[in-house]
Amino acid sequence: MQQSLPLNKTVAQVRVNAFIRSVYNWMAIGLALTGFVAFYVSNSESLMKLIFGNQITFFGLIIGELVLVFTISARVHKMQASTATYLFLLYAALNGATLSVIFLIYTSSSITSTFFICAATFVAASIYGMVTKRDLTSMGQFLFMGLIGIVIASVVNIFVRSSGMSLIISYIGVIVFVGLTAYDTQKLRTMALTQPDGLDGGVLRKGAILGALALYLDFINLFLMLLRILGNRD
Repeated sequence: MQQSLPLNKTVAQVRVNAFIRSVYNWMAIGLALTGFVAFYVSNSESLMKLIFGNQITFFGLIIGELVLVFTISARVHKMQASTATYLFLLYAALNGATLSVIFLIYTSSSITSTFFICAATFVAASIYGMVTKRDLTSMGQFLFMGLIGIVIASVVNIFVRSSGMSLIISYIGVIVFVGLTAYDTQKLRTMALTQPDGLDGGVLRKGAILGALALYLDFINLFLMLLRILGNRD
């Protein structure tokens, strides 16, 4: 009995590491696809005109992205693993198309430096969420309320167009998404620890895709908030 406890602990840790590694691999693939599409579109005058010169196309892409996020989040357990993967990659590609505009607004050097700052911040928050013994559930609920506040304030600022308000929203957004990164990481670790043994590979893949989507959204939003603060405009 005394030997089984360390063994069980080791098996659980291996399972957690495998699941988390899968989540981060898919998140990295999503980010790479987004970056590639954004860069490609930004260098295509015809695609830029198609997306940003036509409001119907642009808002159609935005609505499509929202539909994909809600579909994956709400129905992933009813999908085939391959379908969930395809929808996640499709979302990452569409997001890259709409984010391509940042290459026209900000200098390439500031985009690159902000990306590395974002990556370092994201990794630090993820490590904290992975190793901390503190339960971040209550913090996650508070941060979700902050996220709603950011969305409302951002919509209001579309009409107000206040640069000061935009900067305040960005600073608050950095705090919120750093916290959400730690919270989502801890939630994924807990999910991996509590999942039953012998789960089908497809079920594990869908869980990894759902986790990758959550962390992908944290990273992208953190990057955009930091870019508004640190980015140099052309």
